[in-house]
Amino acid sequence: MTATALPASLADIRDEFLELPEDERLQLLLEFANELPAIPAEYEGHPELQERVVECQSPVYIVVDVDDDDVVAMHATAPREAPTTRGFASILAQGLTGLTADQVLAVPSDFPQSIGLTRAVSPLRISGMTGMLMRAKRQVAAKRRGA
Repeated sequence: MTATALPASLADIRDEFLELPEDERLQLLLEFANELPAIPAEYEGHPELQERVVECQSPVYIVVDVDDDDVVAMHATAPREAPTTRGFASILAQGLTGLTADQVLAVPSDFPQSIGLTRAVSPLRISGMTGMLMRAKRQVAAKRRGA
């Protein structure tokens, strides 16, 4: 993965993980789990407006908004009982929100493998984060201005 292809918000998150010893990265992921932004009120209680991420064993739902200026906001819900999955959702929600549609679409698909957690969590969980990223990118492509 080339560093130039990764927007600063995601590069900063990746670097934050990679600067830590491997055995401390899971703790940082749990901190992200506690920082998952709440979804906007218009989506609260309306799972039909959100997309289920079937790659995740836990019930994870995402929805991406693209405003008139082509700026993305990613929203996600994940149960507190699934802190790893919730942490991944938080990383993407925080890292993708504020980017332009083009920046989101250019995020390398292997970003989840680049943050140094492949030995700390199961491949199934990394696959779940990849599923979240792919669905977010697909939603952005479908909702972007002029699409």
